[in-house]
Amino acid sequence: MTASDKSMLGDRLAGVVLNSIRHPVIMLDDAGYISYANADAEAFFRSSANILSRNTLDMLLPFGSPLLALVKQVRENPSPVNEYRVDVSSPRLGQDRIVDLYVTPVSESPGSIVILFKERSMAEKLDRQMTHRGAARSVTGLASMLAHEIKNPLSGIRGAAQLLETGLSDDDRALTRLITDETDRIVSLVDRMEVFSDERPIEREAVNIHVVLDHVKAIAKNGFASHIKFHEDYDPSLPYVFANRDQLVQVFLNLVKNAAESIGANEPGEITLSTAFRPGIRLSVPGMRTRVSLPLEFCVSDTGAGVTPDIMPHLFDPFITTKPNGSGLGLALVAKIVGDHGGVIECDSVPRKTTFRILMPAWQSGPLDDDRADNSPYTKKAGS
Repeated sequence: MTASDKSMLGDRLAGVVLNSIRHPVIMLDDAGYISYANADAEAFFRSSANILSRNTLDMLLPFGSPLLALVKQVRENPSPVNEYRVDVSSPRLGQDRIVDLYVTPVSESPGSIVILFKERSMAEKLDRQMTHRGAARSVTGLASMLAHEIKNPLSGIRGAAQLLETGLSDDDRALTRLITDETDRIVSLVDRMEVFSDERPIEREAVNIHVVLDHVKAIAKNGFASHIKFHEDYDPSLPYVFANRDQLVQVFLNLVKNAAESIGANEPGEITLSTAFRPGIRLSVPGMRTRVSLPLEFCVSDTGAGVTPDIMPHLFDPFITTKPNGSGLGLALVAKIVGDHGGVIECDSVPRKTTFRILMPAWQSGPLDDDRADNSPYTKKAGS
C-alpha cells in the first residue's frame, strides 16, 4: 500500500470514527469557515455539511454568542477549553439549546479549531421523565387507597342527605343538595384518580399518528377550540407508532385542551400539531425485553400565555395546576400514559410559544413500514 493509499484510508477511517461519535463535531479553518461537520453536526445545525462549509460560525450563531467568545479565546491562546452549560439558542438551532463545549486547536493544521458539542437536554429529559414516572406511581398508590377508603363512606353520606331532604324546608333542602353535589364532585375526582391504578398491560398495535391527531383536532374544532386556528406540520412518510390508539387520543386531547385553555376562551390564537422523525434515545419499554429507540417526535404547540418558571419543574406532578377549577391530574395522566409506552414527554415554554414534545417508539414491522407512505394521506407539510 502506497503512502497516498494509506492517507486516503486514514481519512476514511477518521470520517467513520467521527460519524460514530453521537455528538456534533465541527472543524473551523483559519478563516473561520466550517471545513468539516460530522453527521450529528448536520442534524444539530439543520444543514448538510456542504451547506455548512459555505458559512463561518458567526453566520450560524447570534451576535454575542458565548461560543464565538470561546473560539476567539482558543485562537488567541492555543490550548483546549471546556465550558459547561453554554446557551447556543438561536432561531436556527431552536430554543433552550444548552450544551457542554470542548474547543481545541488542531496542531497539525495551524489556525484550525475543533468544536465538540455535548447536548445536555437529553439527559435532563430522562431525569425529568423518571421524576414524572415516580410521581405517577405515588398517585397510583393514593388512588387505590382512596377508591377503597373514601368512596364507600361517601355513598352513605349521599344517601343520608337524600333521605333528609324529603322532610326539610326549602332553605334546608339547599344545604342537603350542597352535600350531595359536593359528594358527587369528590367521587368524580376519585374516579379520575383510579385511572392511575390501572396496571394492566397495554394493548398496543401499529397506529397512524396522523389519523389520531386529525381525530383530536376534529373534536377540538367542534367544541372547546372552535375559535382557534390549527396548523399541521406533518412528516408524511413517518412510520407507524407502537401504541394504544385510545390512549394516544386521550394524551393529545388533554394537550390540545390545555393549549386551548392557555390561549383563552375568547382570544385569537393558534395551535400547531407536528410530527417528525428524529434520532432517538434508547429506553426499556414495559413488557419488552429489549431496549427500543424513540425516533418518533410528536409536538403540540400553542400561542398562549405559557408556563411560568416556578411551575415548569413540577408541571407533570399530580395536583399541580394554575386553573381555578383544575384538579391537576390531566398532565400527570399524560405523563403516566407516555411513560407506560416507554416514551418521553417534555415541555418548552416561552411567552406566546409553548411546546409539548413526545418521543415514542416506532412499530417494528417491515411490511407496514414499506407501505406507510402509500397509506398516508399527508402529502403536504402544512394546513389549517
